[in-house]
Amino acid sequence: MNAPSSTYGLSSEARNLHWLLSNLVEEVPGVRSVAVVSSDGLMLLSSDARHAAAAVEAADPTAQDGPKGSSADLATIVSGLGSLTLGAAKLMDGGLVKQTMIAMDQGSLFVMSISDGSLLGVHATPDCDMTVVAYHMALFVGRAGHVLTPELRTELRRSLESAQ
Repeated sequence: MNAPSSTYGLSSEARNLHWLLSNLVEEVPGVRSVAVVSSDGLMLLSSDARHAAAAVEAADPTAQDGPKGSSADLATIVSGLGSLTLGAAKLMDGGLVKQTMIAMDQGSLFVMSISDGSLLGVHATPDCDMTVVAYHMALFVGRAGHVLTPELRTELRRSLESAQ
């Protein structure tokens, strides 16, 4: 797969993360959209919701294409859910939150912690294989977690801001 044009001028680490994210959306059945959110709630990476919607529509023209609005909506939901589950874990002395999953009539939402406090969020179809989605999310986290340095997070934020 070729790197999207939006990765032009980025470091090899940033291009690699974009590639991993695109691969997650394109290769895992049922994944509609993906967002990576920093520990302070800022979006770092997101899938192109229109691209994911086209893939979903090709399989089922009546399917909804993800959260209403932009990929920023998914990032906001992921950030809020991450904060809520972290607070619940603290109140219950549950330790670190590894993954949160919400099954809805029209979709599923998965949130997984990345080692630096960032979060990976995936919106999937209601009939997705949850174990396959979780497995591929864990692969992404394992590959991305060690490279999400403060410098790379800054680079990713700047690339998103310049794209708007």
